[in-house]
Amino acid sequence: QVQVVESGGGLVQAGGSLRLSCVASRNPFSINTGGWYRQAPGKQRELVASISSGGNTNYADSVTGRFTISRDNAKNTVYLQMNNLKPEDTAVYFCNVEIRRLRYWGQGTQVTVSS
Repeated sequence: QVQVVESGGGLVQAGGSLRLSCVASRNPFSINTGGWYRQAPGKQRELVASISSGGNTNYADSVTGRFTISRDNAKNTVYLQMNNLKPEDTAVYFCNVEIRRLRYWGQGTQVTVSS
């Protein structure tokens, strides 16, 4: 059973940076598409950024220019570098990966940005 584990969340002041990591373990196959989602209290889960197997990226308008998604295929890991964080970025961040046409979610990591 594939296990997806996120790490790197925490508390940061506005303007600061965090780097989230997402590892797909117990998995001999490569990640196809990777994505980061977030869910703030009382709001729906939304796509923040995604990256294809070929490295093509897509970002939500609210994070374009501040966040960067990347991947390390050798480590089966997807990253989200978050710069110039804002209080409205506060949410639980979830990783979602597609492996052999099946999608897997991580348990989420909390990101809190103080003003």
